Amino acid sequence: MTSPEPVESRTQTRTQGRSQGRSTQTATLAEIAREAGVSAPTVSKVLNGRADVAPATRTRVEALLRAHGYRRRRAEATRSPLIDLVFHELESAWAMEVIRGVENVARDAGLSVVLSESAGRLTPGRTWADQVAARRPHGVILVLSGLDESQRALLTSRSIPFVVMDPAGDPGADVPSIGATNWQGGLAATRHLVELGHRRIGAISGPSRMMCSRARVDGYRAALETAGLPVDPGLIMTGDFHHEAGYRQGLALLRRDDRPTAVFAGNDLQALGLYEAARELGLRIPEDVSVVGFDDLPVARWVGPPLTTVRQPLTEMAEAAAKLVLDLARAPDGPASTRVELATSLVVRSSTAEPGAR
Repeated sequence: MTSPEPVESRTQTRTQGRSQGRSTQTATLAEIAREAGVSAPTVSKVLNGRADVAPATRTRVEALLRAHGYRRRRAEATRSPLIDLVFHELESAWAMEVIRGVENVARDAGLSVVLSESAGRLTPGRTWADQVAARRPHGVILVLSGLDESQRALLTSRSIPFVVMDPAGDPGADVPSIGATNWQGGLAATRHLVELGHRRIGAISGPSRMMCSRARVDGYRAALETAGLPVDPGLIMTGDFHHEAGYRQGLALLRRDDRPTAVFAGNDLQALGLYEAARELGLRIPEDVSVVGFDDLPVARWVGPPLTTVRQPLTEMAEAAAKLVLDLARAPDGPASTRVELATSLVVRSSTAEPGAR
């Protein structure tokens, strides 16, 4: 039988990493159990992510833990030597660059990496949260994903830190996150095309619900407006960061009677889809249409012609996220709000040239 485990309850208000006030009290699982109307071992099972608890009981106990802000005392000896890495989607070279970065840090720390996918959802499912509670990893890194309130409370009550990398939306001021200068990247990509002499520049964005996608298009708009060029809504197509969207939306742009002479594809996979669309229509890159991507995946150097793109330091971002989550595991009372943005940079190759270049 599991003995009652001390649980720490903390009420804190934090802004930008500074504690504005704190009251701390200690309770036992037995006291929580009495309020929930269950046994202390049952509360312990909920904390440990055990499956042999009735759903209604689990919900009642979790609600009490969340309402009272209970947090398990940190105990290094009970942690598994793991980092949980959760992807919005796990199917591209983009994900491999992220995995490489997390693995670099995990390996040096003597840890392994557990991969999960939220199947396109912006938050993982409830089953995942219970599994993480049972595994007790050193921390969780969510890529283009986030947590709902109950999931955040569940991880917090188990003292499992989490970091969001490249957040899909606003993660909130109290959620540590690692991102890139997406707006600046979109600006640099479009400004490069303007400086080459292009005046009709199309764009294929990613999903509008993703913050990084909106920021890149905002940078594109800013570059056009700064240059005194009109922003034509008809030249801005919505994609999903996949090759097929680049191909489909590329065909729509390049079939126009007033087709653009250049396109900012939003990411490298969509740029490759645009390459396919141009070939199908008998158009040459860059002679007939210049193309700029975003990410600088390894394939960008080897495609023909080599792709001009905005380098997003994916491996470095992943390394930073892994280091941050381990820092939070070692010092859970450290800064609550950490927002880091790594710089993007334009990499000019052979897919861009002056309009009508021969």
